Amino acid sequence: VQLVESGGGLVQAGGSLRLSCVASGGTFSARAMGWFRQAPGKEREFVATINWSGGVTSYTDSVKGRFSISRDNAENTLYLQMNSLKPEDTAVYYCAARGPWYHPTTTRNDYDNWGQGTQVTVPS
Repeated sequence: VQLVESGGGLVQAGGSLRLSCVASGGTFSARAMGWFRQAPGKEREFVATINWSGGVTSYTDSVKGRFSISRDNAENTLYLQMNSLKPEDTAVYYCAARGPWYHPTTTRNDYDNWGQGTQVTVPS
């Protein structure tokens, strides 16, 4: 499955952005999906994950209550709504897909397919 992210940009602290990830060439509706991010000089880290139906989600502690992951299987699209953004949220954000019917996880190496990333910048 091919993944293409969009929606990144520069936003002031306290603002909002919605990232999108469009999937093609595979069975999107059968796959757990995740969002990860990588800040300069740091490892790529887990942000959020969602199961195939959208009924199960999980977040890293630093974004709980501010970010929301969702999906539209009819449109083969994954979303990340980001509110109350902070400078420490600055990173390249990547969407990722697991193989069909696997459970969602927080582990980067469990994901088989990755998008090219979209930059989110929140100036301090």
